[in-house]
Amino acid sequence: MASILPPYTKEELEKKIKKQNLMILLQIVVLFFMIIFAVFSTVENGISFHTFLPLFFTPMLFVMFFEVKSLKKQLASRK
Repeated sequence: MASILPPYTKEELEKKIKKQNLMILLQIVVLFFMIIFAVFSTVENGISFHTFLPLFFTPMLFVMFFEVKSLKKQLASRK
């Protein structure tokens, strides 16, 4: 399978991994608040769009996680 990632230098890979890890952490925090908001909104107003909103953003978290995993694998192959 061909890599879909552009050829980065070792330093660029390390920098990109750091940035992606920070973005994953930020997305986890935002998703956590969205889940809390969805629970409270559901309790107060019943089922609405806000109830299912976190479900739409969860796949993005997994995509970012697998991208970081791929970047780490590529970095490890260069050492």
